[in-house]
Amino acid sequence: MSGKPITDQQIRIYMSTKNKGHIQQTAAAKAGISERSGRRIEKGEVTPGGKAVRHWRTRKDPFKNIWENEIVPMLEQNFELQPLTLFEHFAIKYPDKFQSTKLRTFQRRVKKWKALNGTGKEVMFRQEKIPGRMGLSDFTKLKKVTITINGEPLKHLLYHFRLIYSGWCHAKVVLGGESFTALSEGLQDAFWRLGGVPIEHRTDSLSAAFKNMDKDAKEDVTRRYEELFSHYGVIPTRNNKGKGHENGGVESPHGHLKNRIHQALLLRNSVDFESVKAYQQWLDIIVRDINARNADKVAQEHKHLKGLPLQRTVDYTEKVVSVSTTSTILVNRVIYTVPSRLIGERLRIHIYHDRIEAYLGTTYVITLSRQFPPDNNRRSRSVNYRHVINSLERKPQAFRYSQLRDDLLPSDTYRHIWEQLDQRLDPRAACKAIVGILSLANRTDREAELGDYIFKKMTNDHIPALHELQKKFDKKEGVIPEIDIMVASGEDYNILLSSHSPAEVF
Repeated sequence: MSGKPITDQQIRIYMSTKNKGHIQQTAAAKAGISERSGRRIEKGEVTPGGKAVRHWRTRKDPFKNIWENEIVPMLEQNFELQPLTLFEHFAIKYPDKFQSTKLRTFQRRVKKWKALNGTGKEVMFRQEKIPGRMGLSDFTKLKKVTITINGEPLKHLLYHFRLIYSGWCHAKVVLGGESFTALSEGLQDAFWRLGGVPIEHRTDSLSAAFKNMDKDAKEDVTRRYEELFSHYGVIPTRNNKGKGHENGGVESPHGHLKNRIHQALLLRNSVDFESVKAYQQWLDIIVRDINARNADKVAQEHKHLKGLPLQRTVDYTEKVVSVSTTSTILVNRVIYTVPSRLIGERLRIHIYHDRIEAYLGTTYVITLSRQFPPDNNRRSRSVNYRHVINSLERKPQAFRYSQLRDDLLPSDTYRHIWEQLDQRLDPRAACKAIVGILSLANRTDREAELGDYIFKKMTNDHIPALHELQKKFDKKEGVIPEIDIMVASGEDYNILLSSHSPAEVF
């Protein structure tokens, strides 16, 4: 109807009818407009809302002359210049034209110029997903929550493996940081849980794994990296440094996995676990449920996976160290104590992401929890008083000025006990008392209980004597065996006497 604006719906009906092959007259009739209006729509003279397209400015161009003469030449010379950088530059030269209210207008104009005149942008080529073809690995960090072990924050990463086709995944708690050892252990765990291997595997550039390594160490890691994939018959590939989208098949699912973990923690109503092992077991359940949802695709992909070798390959770093006269070894800038019987021996150390295992020749000796220095320029210590307590008992006065004194005390409770003993007793008695307490804790394996008892007594201004503690905590209760005694009858004696002569009996 004349004088009435054309609605968006009429424009859609008209264009839809025309696209189906109807003539202009029919399309206009269906839309309830005139044929002339239909022609205007096709020419672009009518926009949604019934307003005609403007080809003129409604206000004066604030950047007239400056745009063509100064700004465009700068953009042509250096395409990476950003709108804000240019705006602030010209605001000094032309303060009356480049006011803050004009910033958004300027940004839109620069954006449009770059779209029309700039260089081509990087194109993402979506890849076809082929069953059994590609597996991906990466490390990620929980950011929304802080996991704690017995109340102590756990510094860790999550190793995340994923099959690109089915979405089957595996997650492993990694202590320390990104390393070849963590990658090797996590990847092999994933392969053996999966029961097969893909044709190809992709990781990022592993720059974090090579951090702070010299040339020889980097070459060694590269060699072991190649040997790992050769053992499984998998083609190793890496995406280009800084090109995270090349590993997008696992980068994007990081967010889904971490969201699942976060939601499960909310349902659990606690972020605290009794051990790293308990945390890993809880995480395994979440991953199991994710994989169960993709069971059909996983079953289909299993048909295309390659078989596993007969056994796993090395998933640790090896190092040979000597045990010093202080009953310690130095591994990756961390001093560890070991049992004093090993002093003078050379140990072969297997370094994992969360532990180190020591071997004397081929004989397993001990496993120690791995520690990490606070920074690259410092050492740290991992001291266990149980390793040296026997020697310390023979010379308790060595405790006072030992370089390992504070580390020999197993907890804050014992450090408080030592402070009180040192203040209330003479130096010799204080050393003898704390060493006796540590020896008792080692012998009875009641370290926490013993420490709490002494701490409570000291709070009440009483220092328990060592013999008192031994009587309470070192009870050696003998077990009396039950013996069945059979009492012989008189008839048995008569039989015995009748079968022998008096000379034989006596």
